[in-house]
Amino acid sequence: MKLAVVTVTEKGVRNGLKIKEKIDCDVFTISKFMKDKTFLIENGLTNFFEKNLLKYDTFLFITASGIAVRTIAPFIKSKDKDPAVLTMDEEGNFIISLLSGHLGGANEAAKILGEITGAVPVISTASDVSGKIAVDTIAVKINGKLESLESAKKVTSLIVAGKEVCIKVPENMENENPEGVILISNRKNIEIAKIIPQNIVVGIGCKKNKEAEKIINAVKDSLEKLNLCEESIRIFATVDIKENEAGIISTAEYFGKELKIIFREEIKKIENNFETSQFVKKSIGVGAVSAPCAFIEGNGKGKFLAEKLKYEGITISIFEEETKKNEQKR
Repeated sequence: MKLAVVTVTEKGVRNGLKIKEKIDCDVFTISKFMKDKTFLIENGLTNFFEKNLLKYDTFLFITASGIAVRTIAPFIKSKDKDPAVLTMDEEGNFIISLLSGHLGGANEAAKILGEITGAVPVISTASDVSGKIAVDTIAVKINGKLESLESAKKVTSLIVAGKEVCIKVPENMENENPEGVILISNRKNIEIAKIIPQNIVVGIGCKKNKEAEKIINAVKDSLEKLNLCEESIRIFATVDIKENEAGIISTAEYFGKELKIIFREEIKKIENNFETSQFVKKSIGVGAVSAPCAFIEGNGKGKFLAEKLKYEGITISIFEEETKKNEQKR
């Protein structure tokens, strides 16, 4: 949780700094109430929120709920894109999960911040108040991505209504992902929600100045060959000497994923376990790039679906992490 605490009162600042003592966060306020370890809200709340929307995934407004609503209203998009937004009164009595309770994590944040501040968490999502679990909550817990928000909503409504809903997962969630399903039911209409685990590490190696379009197409082709969803990618990985390689950077940005840089000293420890190239070794000091980078980022816990796929001046490695590993990352 990357938390920004926002307040416009002196008491709110005090409460924000108390939270900061217990959990890593940044506290923002207006110039009148600035203190040590606080940051200035410049040019109004709306401008502040727009400027910091991508820097933080959770916002706690220690203000009236109306102030928070008016601040965030122009920027609300959809439940799979919105950040978690919460409000707390300046007396610290109640903390309200206001936006993105499940996928954004506002409900969970309300519970955590409630424990820290002593405030009562106020959660209004139907599945939570009825003591049941929503499909999007399951997705969050396994670090997965919903294939369809609409399908997830329909299945969750069945759960809330007390209807029978089956959850079908592989017997061994750590190592298997089914490619086919046999569904036996006498029901005419069945709502199905698919959750895509984000447990694929893509290792990339390429020649200098390789065009982003060609690298992107290589990644897409690799996923297609392995029958993998693009949404299943968790992260890209490459060697430190390629840290500023524009084509690789643009590829990670295209898929909306982080690019992890692996140092050659780490690769040297394990490179003999992979197919190596003497030409590459003479050029950069290690004989393999994509496979060891993917393996190291995956902590070696999982399996290669493709250790090395070769394209024109590009190598792609696809490593599937154990699903359990991703649960621990949350």
